Amino acid sequence: MVFRRYGQAMKVSCACIWGICAVVLVSSVQEVYADTGRPHIVLVMADDHGYGDCGYTGHPFVKTPHLDAMAQDSVVFDRFYASSPVCSPTRAAFLTGRHAFRVNVPNHGHYLRPQEVTLAEVLREDGYITGHFGKWHIGSVQPDSPTTPGGQGFDEWLSGLNFFDRDPYLSHNGKYLQAKGQGTVIATDATIDFLTEHHAGDRPMLAVTWFPAPHGPFGEVPDDIEGAATLYDDQDTQKAGYFREITLLDQQVGRLRSALRDLGIAEDTILLYCSDNGGLEAKSSGGREKKGSIYDGGLRVPALLEWPSTLAPRKVAVPVNSCDVFPTVLAMAGIEYQSPHPLDGIDISQILAGRQDSRPAMGFWHGFQGGEATWSDRIIKSLLAAEQAGEPTPHPRRLLKNVEQYPDFTDAELRGHAAWLDWPWKYHRIENAGRVVDELYDLSVDPGESKNLSAQHEARADAMRTALEAWQNSVLESWQGGDY
Repeated sequence: MVFRRYGQAMKVSCACIWGICAVVLVSSVQEVYADTGRPHIVLVMADDHGYGDCGYTGHPFVKTPHLDAMAQDSVVFDRFYASSPVCSPTRAAFLTGRHAFRVNVPNHGHYLRPQEVTLAEVLREDGYITGHFGKWHIGSVQPDSPTTPGGQGFDEWLSGLNFFDRDPYLSHNGKYLQAKGQGTVIATDATIDFLTEHHAGDRPMLAVTWFPAPHGPFGEVPDDIEGAATLYDDQDTQKAGYFREITLLDQQVGRLRSALRDLGIAEDTILLYCSDNGGLEAKSSGGREKKGSIYDGGLRVPALLEWPSTLAPRKVAVPVNSCDVFPTVLAMAGIEYQSPHPLDGIDISQILAGRQDSRPAMGFWHGFQGGEATWSDRIIKSLLAAEQAGEPTPHPRRLLKNVEQYPDFTDAELRGHAAWLDWPWKYHRIENAGRVVDELYDLSVDPGESKNLSAQHEARADAMRTALEAWQNSVLESWQGGDY
């Protein structure tokens, strides 16, 4: 790890030549973040919130007044892509700037390798105090595991293994407990407590808050709304509980924004809101299909970035993705960082400032390997019971899972659904049982990915397939341990 601070931000870029990523340190966007000091950073992620499921994105009935208000003061991303269509992989990419396969998280329930460098680790070494609150799902919460939030760079944490609901079992810095109340409110309370405790200190703050909502089973309801338990039951939807939880998380975003203002730090705080994957309603997902799909409905998510002292409100049409958070936040914090590993994300500072209207192609991949069930309450409750009885852990495998193992792949193993987005063209490579299907769409005229143009644009499809397969092979090389 090589990094140091400068008074002005430096830029980390991922140069892609036929899809092979190489880390490049390039001269900075000094004029963008000059003299901004060290901002506080609050990164909020929802669990399964689809692009179209906000008031400001045009949903016909769901109430999101706080996100709508934030959108008026923020950089609004029209095409923010989750790096994967399910939760754990996107979270791993968010913290590392690397596609999740590279870091051993091919699907839900897999663990981020301890050798990976996280955003929290880099910021903490640069003087930030760091906290994680909410859903974790990329490692253990047992205190003697290096895959906990504490092992991955967070000074303080109140975290669940996966999604949680009411009265959840959580781990507080490795101490098991059952909290009382609604999970999303509990995560917000912990975040506000962290910000309140440390805002007057001499260290800038990083708070990573990963809401458990609006993931099922939809037991949470909005606060202080009459008839909240039946809100949206009168609408034409089978997912009223999902939309109730969106309104609840919207309220928590409002509480966070109010807390930042009350503490007097809103102007100098970067606040990001996004989701880990597409939503649960295909008709309002913002694209074809929904969560779990490599089509846009499974990847396109709502995203807002607010930094009042530095970034003017604007809409950004350039596609970006959750891998970009790592290098961009470091640039915003004024940290020059040279990654020891290939990054898939780029610093999008110029895009945020309205000075760049394109970006390198980006890859997506899912379905190579299955997920692993993680029942947060059930597991942490059993850990608490064992601790209280003085018994050994009932889940020894969950300390590390397979993070010390390195798979052996061949070039032919590109199974699953992958895509290469080089705006406005999106190429799909779908491999099942050795059979490959090609699809090509022009998203500028076909956002629903309904008209396959691979036959009409054969040369373009072939070139994009070559780039995608080169990237896929580089990803597998990393997964095998080639970067360490």
